[in-house]
Amino acid sequence: MSSVSSAAQGTQTQPADRRWLVLVIVSIAQLMVVLDATIVNIALPSAQRALAFPNSDRQWIVTAYALAFGSLLLVGGRLGDMFNRKWVFIAGLIGFALSSAIGGAAGSFTVLVTARALQGVFGALLAPSALGTLVSTFQDPRERGKAFGVFGSVAAGGGGIGLILGGLLTQYLSWRYCLYVNLIFAAIAVTGALLYIHSGRPDVRPRMDWPGTVLACAGLFLIVFGFSHAETSGWTSALTIGSLVLGPVLLAGFAVAEVRSAHPLLPLRVIIDRTRGGSYLSVFISGIAIFGTFLFLTYYLQEIKGESPLTTGLLFLPMIGCILIFSNLSSIVLLLRVGPRVLIAAGMLVATGGMIYLAQVSATSSYLSGVLPALLILGVGFGLVFAPAINTATTGVRRVDSGVASALVNTMQQVGGSIGTSALSTVALTATASYLAAHHTSPLAPAIAATHGFTTAFTISAGLLAFGCVLALALLPSKRRLDQLRRAAAEPAAAAPGAAPPTPAPAPALASAQPASAQPASARSASAQLTTPPGFEAIPVALCSCSPVVSPAREPTPASARLWNQAGTPGMLRIGRRAILPE
Repeated sequence: MSSVSSAAQGTQTQPADRRWLVLVIVSIAQLMVVLDATIVNIALPSAQRALAFPNSDRQWIVTAYALAFGSLLLVGGRLGDMFNRKWVFIAGLIGFALSSAIGGAAGSFTVLVTARALQGVFGALLAPSALGTLVSTFQDPRERGKAFGVFGSVAAGGGGIGLILGGLLTQYLSWRYCLYVNLIFAAIAVTGALLYIHSGRPDVRPRMDWPGTVLACAGLFLIVFGFSHAETSGWTSALTIGSLVLGPVLLAGFAVAEVRSAHPLLPLRVIIDRTRGGSYLSVFISGIAIFGTFLFLTYYLQEIKGESPLTTGLLFLPMIGCILIFSNLSSIVLLLRVGPRVLIAAGMLVATGGMIYLAQVSATSSYLSGVLPALLILGVGFGLVFAPAINTATTGVRRVDSGVASALVNTMQQVGGSIGTSALSTVALTATASYLAAHHTSPLAPAIAATHGFTTAFTISAGLLAFGCVLALALLPSKRRLDQLRRAAAEPAAAAPGAAPPTPAPAPALASAQPASAQPASARSASAQLTTPPGFEAIPVALCSCSPVVSPAREPTPASARLWNQAGTPGMLRIGRRAILPE
């Protein structure tokens, strides 16, 4: 995820059978990290009943993990570049397992939240090292394409697996096993890593930006804490106001520190670009909406409608399926035809409609008429947003910034989800309390009040998604603008001194899972014009294909370099089977 651009460490080619065993090991580790984002959501109502913590605290079980994981992802990638990646990977696995064991044995809310935060910390250490290991293990482009296809499938399906596995373990064993299950994954992965992963030290060890790290983490924590504290102490509380003011101030200090740092954790040139900034904002807003949807609908289905944990997990699958289908459709078919502005704005608008539909749900609504249509619409909308936003956010970046640009997508999703969950939880619980104060005599008042709180949060999410639609229209480029930028980038490349003359050469087969002969004529034509630049490729690695990794491929051959000069599109990246234009 982060800083995989220096994955040259450990580039020694391993025997073919060992390489594929490494893929299995890394995929198990990735599955453990990804499914943890959803498996605990399904178990959360049972954990709350067992540990007897109030509704105002339940959001911390989600935000503690997401905030730690998202805010430290860049740090984890930098540590993987600084030290032996194999042992950083193993340390992440062991730490994640121990944190899971502590959480599973938790006898109090404080211990559980601490364990979840530690899971996020070690997950941020583990995930970049897993990807760096994969990049350095598979040097051949054809093998790398197959490996990334398997890895991406595991990552994309992890969210759905977490929903089902969380329901099964909670319903038939205990919510605690949703955390204990990580011990099995970790034990297998650690054993395999010790036996099969190559150990190597980085040739060049980058330095850590500790001031930037502290400022960013502290600022994000204070914002999340301020929103959460407002529910119990009010918006006028000195601690609430102080946290919500000091948090942005520290983030501003982080920006200043990054400008002055010789080794910035986040080079600001990555995010100040209008196109990439619009894409990151789209992912941030989508993260707020999807995290809130999972949390509030889980409680609605289990606490209001009385569904079992397993049934609840299964009822979420239609949305997951739609996200996966439309993410691929938008990335493979639609992006090059209509451009990111139209796709992302349309996705935000569709998701707004789905959230408005969901906001009409009541305590007596049925799943088929009140929830399922909204989930399907939201899945379509998020699918149209995620892949184009990712593709656009990772185009045109410098080679040295490629790892940071891709990791920042996941960071924005996780941070948006943590901030949004804390803020929406406070809004929902405040609305619930206000409704109960006015309608406390009805026997159904508690259920109706809780549903009113959920629908209030859904309504605010709809407003945020509508705002995201406006931002997409204002900030993101049209297809025509992308074409203009591509031609502008091609002219200097064509005029560069010493550039090789355009000579025919076969297109390099990078990460293509489908033979050219099996592709439609239009796809073959597009592939001939839009070739992946030598040295870069991108793959999806997180929940619902929401986050890519831009990784260095092997150095270009003379033939591929000539082909790239002929194409004249030096900023293009490939997602799956299709390439995307520079910004």
